[in-house]
Amino acid sequence: MLTIVPSIDLIDGKVVRLKQGDYGQQINYDVDPADVARSFADAGATWMHVVDLDGAKAGRPMQTELIARVAKASGLRVEVGGGIRSTADVQQLLDHGITRVVVGTRAMEAWDWFRDLVQTPAMKEKIVLALDAKAGQVATRGWTHTTGKKAVDVAREVSDWPLGAILYTDVAKDGMLTGPNFDETEALARASKVPVIASGGVGSIEHVQRLTKIPVWGAIIGRSLYEGKVDLREAVEVSRAR
Repeated sequence: MLTIVPSIDLIDGKVVRLKQGDYGQQINYDVDPADVARSFADAGATWMHVVDLDGAKAGRPMQTELIARVAKASGLRVEVGGGIRSTADVQQLLDHGITRVVVGTRAMEAWDWFRDLVQTPAMKEKIVLALDAKAGQVATRGWTHTTGKKAVDVAREVSDWPLGAILYTDVAKDGMLTGPNFDETEALARASKVPVIASGGVGSIEHVQRLTKIPVWGAIIGRSLYEGKVDLREAVEVSRAR
């Protein structure tokens, strides 16, 4: 079964969406984050993805208290990313009831630290590695830097690690509603035993149907939900039919 993971991106406590990760292309939605989270649960979702965009920009979590309240209101299992740079950042989110913590930039820039974090018994399956790619190469720091490493090679390297998941985003697709990079996502999923979450670009129920045909664990859906292009309840039903 494909797990549909609806997402909330937060700036200054407000629900927003960025096109291709660009803070200059911000779309604001006049909705309450807790109400949105509850609506996800009502539609049949079991997981939710939350991004602290203020944290991503600042390089440290900035909206943890709000995110914890939203998570509690939803009753969903929640994974959170944005600005997580230390073990203390990870632990703080877990202590606030978050199920999994997403680490991207810091993982790629301090690989030994990240490996040790993931291998810590108490962190088993609680860490998600975010691989954000530009033309197949991993990008960091809000997608402004490329590492020169291929996402599929990194996925292969961590294949036997006790990660919760790999979150794969094609930067060019994110927030554009034109569909994920299906080929790259499938290649990455086949390269690793770690569950893969497809992120970025889901803009129609057809995209969801296509994702059910490749070996990914989950799919994140954001902007298309807020703009009525995808009905979450329908997406959940389609995903369960795999």
